Amino acid sequence: MFALDPRLEQDTLPIGDFPLSRLLLSNDSNYPWFILVPRRADISELFQLEMADQQQLWLETTRLAETLKDSFDADKLNVATLGNVVSQLHMHVIVRKREDAAWPAPVWGKHPARPYTAEQVEAIRKRLRLVLNDDFTFVEG
Repeated sequence: MFALDPRLEQDTLPIGDFPLSRLLLSNDSNYPWFILVPRRADISELFQLEMADQQQLWLETTRLAETLKDSFDADKLNVATLGNVVSQLHMHVIVRKREDAAWPAPVWGKHPARPYTAEQVEAIRKRLRLVLNDDFTFVEG
């Protein structure tokens, strides 16, 4: 049975679901930082997913990355699955801009997280509602 890692639950805001993955927003307004978590139990590595799920995760990651690049006018997207702190398989898709707080360095541990306001989260949800519709279900959060 799928359950979200407590650390992800604590540090993120739910946005919705693709067919395979839960889409989360990292609660750090320094960067538009999104996380895809395949809704599969006890998976920590990409190769542990069935082949069809590996392909679906890549499709969802690519779709999300394209959407974010356009919607947030990204200079670069950072896409990674690390799992050094949270072992549950999750894919980071981070919008990077030359003027962001950490550019050009990685975002991890560079600056303290600045939580989003409710208004900022609603603005992001509204922006994503314009472009994520097919095969995506928003959750109210």
